[in-house]
Amino acid sequence: MPYTVALTGGIGSGKSTIANAFADFGVEIIDADIIAREVVEPGTPALQAIAQRYGNRMLNPDGTLLRAALREVIFRSPDEKAWLNQLLHPLINARTRQLKAQAASPYVLWVVPLLVENGLQQQADRVLVVDVDEETQITRTLKRDRISPEQAKNILAAQATRQQRLAAADDVIDNSGAPEAALPYVAELHQRYLALAATKQD
Repeated sequence: MPYTVALTGGIGSGKSTIANAFADFGVEIIDADIIAREVVEPGTPALQAIAQRYGNRMLNPDGTLLRAALREVIFRSPDEKAWLNQLLHPLINARTRQLKAQAASPYVLWVVPLLVENGLQQQADRVLVVDVDEETQITRTLKRDRISPEQAKNILAAQATRQQRLAAADDVIDNSGAPEAALPYVAELHQRYLALAATKQD
């Protein structure tokens, strides 16, 4: 398995911007959100299991998963959230391991928004946290997702706190400024991770 840097951060922190900056250096990106979408695509056993449990109200007319309806169910019921996690996590983990094994870059950047919440830090060699203050998170989320301030605050409340994420961090990028402001630090970290990856391989 290649050296793995887990990138995480709260909603609106700008994880995608930072991940794209690493990708520009040729680093392979493994995105947990993309994998989570892949395992419930039409025709997959996971989507069939979800439809069996909740009925067709969980499906769009084209047969894809109606994510908003599913989110509402698991937000209201811890038991249903546990059932869904039990269904999806093994599939996501298997696909993640497969992508790591196939990676050709010296290290991979594993983007996991809920890394701390799901206790996945031990599956990475290093943890990089993209950090911004909560006010910035809310402002960016409202602008991007067009949701109410109350919804944005509920999402923040359901995530790990800023302090919990920072406590898990080996490295931190302050991404509260303009998108390009963090790029020099990405370049610096890239060199550090190349060196750490080389040490692991020796």
